[in-house]
Amino acid sequence: MAENGGKENGFRYEWFTMGDINGFFGLMFDNMTVLSFLAGILIFAFGFPAEIVYRRMFPGTAFGVLFGDLVYTWMAFRLAKASKNPRVTAMPLGLDTPSSIGIALAVLGPSFVAFKAGGMSEHDAAMKTWYLGMATMVLIGLFKFAFSFIGGWLQRKVPQAGLLGSLAGIGLALIGFIPIVEVFSMPVIGLIALGLIIYTLVAGIKLPKNFPGVFGAVAFGTALYYVLAPLGLTGGHYQPFTAQLHFGLPVPTLDFLKGMGEAVKYLPIAVPFAILTVIGGVNVTESARVAGDDFKTRDILLTEAAATLVAGICGGVAQSTPYIGQPAYKAMGSRAGYTLLTGIFIGLGGFLGYVGFIVELIPRAVIAPILVFVALDIMCQAFHACPARHAPAVAFAYFPTVARLLQIKLSNPSLVPAEVFSRQMTAVEKGLPELLVTVALGNGFILTAMLWGAFIAELIDKRVRAAAFYVSVCAALTFFGVIHSAVPDGNMYLPWTLPDPAVRVPFQFAAGYLALAALLLALSFSREARSADPA
Repeated sequence: MAENGGKENGFRYEWFTMGDINGFFGLMFDNMTVLSFLAGILIFAFGFPAEIVYRRMFPGTAFGVLFGDLVYTWMAFRLAKASKNPRVTAMPLGLDTPSSIGIALAVLGPSFVAFKAGGMSEHDAAMKTWYLGMATMVLIGLFKFAFSFIGGWLQRKVPQAGLLGSLAGIGLALIGFIPIVEVFSMPVIGLIALGLIIYTLVAGIKLPKNFPGVFGAVAFGTALYYVLAPLGLTGGHYQPFTAQLHFGLPVPTLDFLKGMGEAVKYLPIAVPFAILTVIGGVNVTESARVAGDDFKTRDILLTEAAATLVAGICGGVAQSTPYIGQPAYKAMGSRAGYTLLTGIFIGLGGFLGYVGFIVELIPRAVIAPILVFVALDIMCQAFHACPARHAPAVAFAYFPTVARLLQIKLSNPSLVPAEVFSRQMTAVEKGLPELLVTVALGNGFILTAMLWGAFIAELIDKRVRAAAFYVSVCAALTFFGVIHSAVPDGNMYLPWTLPDPAVRVPFQFAAGYLALAALLLALSFSREARSADPA
């Protein structure tokens, strides 16, 4: 049922249908959920000034979504015209959930705390963190431009257990666990919202009258909050809602250059996120092709790179990516209208301030279940998409992200006093301090997880020398702090410049990796290894 369309030589593209309304609510709420948790992590978990989040970070972040969705909408029109297919569904684009939350937790929040601990005022620390976030987005955008030309090659060379296992670890520890805590912070409304999400999205049972599940969970949970919270019946602190719009324009600026020096230190976190979205873009484009919409992979990837770069230059701190699920939007009857509506709604919301208004209106305990569902989907996808024999490799890739979560919690001065944290980092009784090891395991967690997953997958497939290669890469990267950095902020370094006991980490970790690589290389010459059947 076309509401509007374009005609050329008798061809009519049904670019807007009733399915676009459902698609709009799904894609819009996905973006709103990420923005809500981005704000919640920075403002509530780390004490970041709300004005800087809403007036400086959100406009540029939202502009990246507007830019990308407008281009993807145009691509749908172009493909429909070229293929004479009136039912082309646009590729959905939005804020990347794993990297948005991961960078907030692993880069922006800890940097803000560190800047304040170094003597900066709250405002100055927040501004410097904003510059760092912008610079990180610019670097990710540039890397995505480069990787868009080799995304397919990376996908073929690196085992899926490494690529998806690292993402699944983020789903477990960062995207899933933290929202679960939010759900149980207000269990009455949180569990009702979570139950509705599982009922509709996981179990696949429709609500009466086919009411949208995500919208129903958010609307019902929010209504319950404002009825029960003033009576003290939600289990959490009631914060009366006060209407406030945070107006801000996404003005291009070179202020990101002020944060470039700091941003380079976080490349071990930023680059893997760029790689994962590029490979994800390859996957979702192939998924759309199978569903009947043959978009050009290079165009999809270059658009997401450009959207991320535009966002960073305009003040954004979260990267955009094509979303998994284009066939699902196609099945619900969406065409190009839903991406157009989402881009305009999110983009204008960032400028006019009503995105921040909605973020403050909806309790995080209500919107958190959407992220729990995303986490479940990411974790399950890793196991389903990888060969069953690689399940141990996927699971092993979880550990670095768990270590990173522990570091984030333990390094928060509101939970553990800074002097206690520092003392435990240098407390040498037997071997390396446990907290120092935990910090080192968590630093560079995405890249570590990719390499660990790839190493075990290669070993399972009896490619012993390939496994030794990945272990050797771990040794080289460890020695200079690209992964397993021995300093809390995850900086790279020349290892001999570190104080004791931190100086022991690069030498001992690298030696351990090299010893394992040598052992594997030696075993690869054994009769048993050479005669092992490849998987």
